[in-house]
Amino acid sequence: MPPARLFTIKGRVQGVFFRASTRNVAESLGITGHAINLPNGEVEVLACGGADALDQLAEWLQDGPPHARVDDVTALDVDRQPPSGFRTG
Repeated sequence: MPPARLFTIKGRVQGVFFRASTRNVAESLGITGHAINLPNGEVEVLACGGADALDQLAEWLQDGPPHARVDDVTALDVDRQPPSGFRTG
């Protein structure tokens, strides 16, 4: 099973195309998973793929898309079956 990480992104990350931009970056890196809005205003990103690709996504998440303001990113290695694609919700 490929590595998987669960990221939680805090800041101004909803309503600024964060999820769609994350999907575009993840797909370009061959990562599957999801990017979803959480009720508390944060975004959760599940990323499954190669270690180098996960590191590149983690670096991108530190800034996100142009209109986002990322205050904090936490990452947790998880044991998840990788999904077939990348979805937003």
